[in-house]
Amino acid sequence: MLDLDGVVWLAHRAIPGSPDAVARLRQAGLTVHFATNNSAPRVADHEAALAAIGIPAEGCVVTSAQAVARLMDAGQRAAIVGGGGLREALVARGVEVIDLDDDREADLDAVVVGLDRHFTYDTLRRAAGAVRRGARLLASNDDATYPTPDGPIPGGGAMVAAIATAAGVAPLIAGKPYQPMADLVLAGAPGVSPAEFVMVGDRPETDGLFAARLGCRYAQVRTGVVPAGVPVPLAQIDAEDLAAVATVLLTERG
Repeated sequence: MLDLDGVVWLAHRAIPGSPDAVARLRQAGLTVHFATNNSAPRVADHEAALAAIGIPAEGCVVTSAQAVARLMDAGQRAAIVGGGGLREALVARGVEVIDLDDDREADLDAVVVGLDRHFTYDTLRRAAGAVRRGARLLASNDDATYPTPDGPIPGGGAMVAAIATAAGVAPLIAGKPYQPMADLVLAGAPGVSPAEFVMVGDRPETDGLFAARLGCRYAQVRTGVVPAGVPVPLAQIDAEDLAAVATVLLTERG
């Protein structure tokens, strides 16, 4: 189970060796799936971006947007602070998506928040107001930053924190490392023991704790938010990048 940002790519630019690493793992008979907290793109967009760097991924991507959608029921109403991935997942769940400036926002069951690159003060005002009027505050993830080739930028957690502060409530968070994402991953692997997973990530407070929740091994890479030399006690495998993780796993298999 591979994280995407900081493990496979940075801003959709392949980290050197990652496409070949995925190919080597699959050629050895290992199943490779992807679990991302990035709720902004649609699943097909994630799959197309992976295909563009040489990694076939159709049917192999799960997202925090899908996890947060599972916290709502068909027929409920939600407003979104985020991208198309959130809208896609909620609509697939049977949730009616309403704009924050819609006259019906008083009837919202939830405000669902993810990474929103067009976040404004007015977005904050409207979202916090809807939550104060009784809508639940649901978050796809609480990652404070998002890794890019030029360094970290504000992540979805920054938007969640702003709305939670303004509304005076604690959000319910669905993505890694929380239980809704674990439930989503396990539902996609029926009959597979969690101990058979290896979670590969760049962020120990997200991916490492997610591995602990699943009850599987955690492989830490140094191509995302944690530089070389910083201890990561959660990691059972600590490697420079995904290519090095693949070498460790394939060596173990003999």
